[in-house]
Amino acid sequence: MKDPARSFSDTHAKSYVEGPPRLVPGFDALHRMMSMLLAERTPPDARILVLGAGGGLELRTLAADHPGWRFDGVDPSTDMLAEVHQTAAPYMDRIALTQGTIEAAPEAAFDAATCLLTFHFIARENRLPTLREIRRRLKPGAPFVLAHISFPQTEPERSLWIDRHIAWGGTFPGNIESAREAISTRLTILSPEEEEAMLTQAGFASVSLFYAGLSFKGWVGYAG
Repeated sequence: MKDPARSFSDTHAKSYVEGPPRLVPGFDALHRMMSMLLAERTPPDARILVLGAGGGLELRTLAADHPGWRFDGVDPSTDMLAEVHQTAAPYMDRIALTQGTIEAAPEAAFDAATCLLTFHFIARENRLPTLREIRRRLKPGAPFVLAHISFPQTEPERSLWIDRHIAWGGTFPGNIESAREAISTRLTILSPEEEEAMLTQAGFASVSLFYAGLSFKGWVGYAG
């Protein structure tokens, strides 16, 4: 899925809010950890950048946890952004939405940023530029939370982790091969070591793994 805007349109957008809690191990705990980690170094009146904000799940969590925070949500899919108005309806007075990729995000000095379950849809050649654009919009020392699919890319480990990912998702037996093909060819999955190296290369310091749920991993780093 190299084009996130095409990945989440129409019916995909409408059903998205139901998918992550079922497919991502410890989804609610991941959101709680994200909120906690951002708050460690973020003021009560913070402005937060949320990349891949379509659906509104993390916006809802953060807005509910932190009444003084304001949010800029960015997503390439207009259909996904439309869902935010339903998912995060009580908090829309503190949420501004922008359609596009990171380049369309406001040129502001944000207090923190987050990007959940999005980077595996971004092509490898766009990963480092995207991270650098996030870093450029953050105040020095600002936290950044990143989480998505990541597992070893050498065999036999790669095939084993793909099978685990499929097994957790509960794919019907007749669809297993098509699911394996989709994961292998339509997602951009890097090893955890490459993910951490890329974060460091983009200008984030003290990068550390805080979450691991089978094929999903999460890191926190700080703008250097």
